[in-house]
Amino acid sequence: MSTKKVNVTFQPVNVTVEAEEGTSILNIALEHDIHIDHNCGGNCACTTCHVIIKKGMENLSELEDEESDMLDKAKGLTLTSRLGCQALVYGDVVVEIPKK
Repeated sequence: MSTKKVNVTFQPVNVTVEAEEGTSILNIALEHDIHIDHNCGGNCACTTCHVIIKKGMENLSELEDEESDMLDKAKGLTLTSRLGCQALVYGDVVVEIPKK
């Protein structure tokens, strides 16, 4: 069985990459040499991989309580903020990597 592919566009670098469905935004970025900080190693223990979803929020995994609690500590929080390590992609999305 083949895995469905999705397109993820990273801004402000304006790079669109193809990735396997069900992969986290952070892992997709790392696999394609797109820099997103991840001080805790992708364990939902910090907010350094905070990203803003510009398009395709409905194509991400559901926001879990642990991620929601951690996001409350993120700088520049928006209504479409997610942690890159926790948000799994199930369709095309546009992701903004905020300036730190």
